[in-house]
Amino acid sequence: MTTQEHETGRRAVKAVIPAAGLATRFLPATKAVPKELLPVVDRPVLQYIVEEAAAAGITDVLLVTGRGKTSMVDHFDRRPDVEARLEEKGDKERLAAVRRTSELADIYTCRQGEPLGLGHAVGVAASHVGDNAFAVLLGDEFVEQDRPLLPAMLDLQARTGGIVLAFIEVAPEETSRYGIASVKESEFGEDIVEVTGLVEKPSPAEAPSNLAVVGRYVLPAKIFEAINNTKPGSGGEIQLTDAMAQLLTEGTPVHGIVYRGHRYDTGMPLGYLQTVVEIAAKRPDFGAEFRQWLGEFVAGGAKG
Repeated sequence: MTTQEHETGRRAVKAVIPAAGLATRFLPATKAVPKELLPVVDRPVLQYIVEEAAAAGITDVLLVTGRGKTSMVDHFDRRPDVEARLEEKGDKERLAAVRRTSELADIYTCRQGEPLGLGHAVGVAASHVGDNAFAVLLGDEFVEQDRPLLPAMLDLQARTGGIVLAFIEVAPEETSRYGIASVKESEFGEDIVEVTGLVEKPSPAEAPSNLAVVGRYVLPAKIFEAINNTKPGSGGEIQLTDAMAQLLTEGTPVHGIVYRGHRYDTGMPLGYLQTVVEIAAKRPDFGAEFRQWLGEFVAGGAKG
């Protein structure tokens, strides 16, 4: 089946953010506060992700949530009381920041009754997405604002009509932590590869490449049928990787873009702390002072 036999030309304008997980690695902090709302300096992780989507032209964002996660939607609501208070104080900078959260995109929500895997979470978005291609953004990672990834992924999917994945290069000893792709050269240029297969968490000896799948996908609507046909795997979960592999077998073109910028991964406590430090150090308002303090702190043997 050739690329021309797939529906092409229409750029995705909707995104799905699966955010129903329990975030047990962050307990007890996430007992009442969703992991997606943990702050990175003065913005929650989720806002960085929605901003990334909005900057790429996504105007419609669906949060797939679970029990106790309604505060994620609240974050993107208007707060007239807070806005009025800031206006009274003349704090225009914070006023603009608060208003901006409600202006980024149209935010919708649906519930995933129980966390049954990424494939299942994406599947519950079917009625909202409809027959159009769409992006999936995992809720615990984002990329550098000035080195975006999503626009190129959306453009490539519109050209191919298939699946577009995001890759990073990892060290051989890290392949067992990721889904790894087998690839060949593509016709679309540098840092774009054609995917011929996907292997989940292979050992270094069995890994077909060092290209690891990370949390950005642009998918055609026919992924929903593939998800419905996917049987639960380990742990009783329905895996998105299995559904994508099914479409690949059936002839759907699958491509990947190798991302060369910096990816912030907040999914584990260490990565979250590293992200906070990295973002804080880059801040124009206090970054220099923070870096100076951090250097002194480290040089002093991290003594409190």
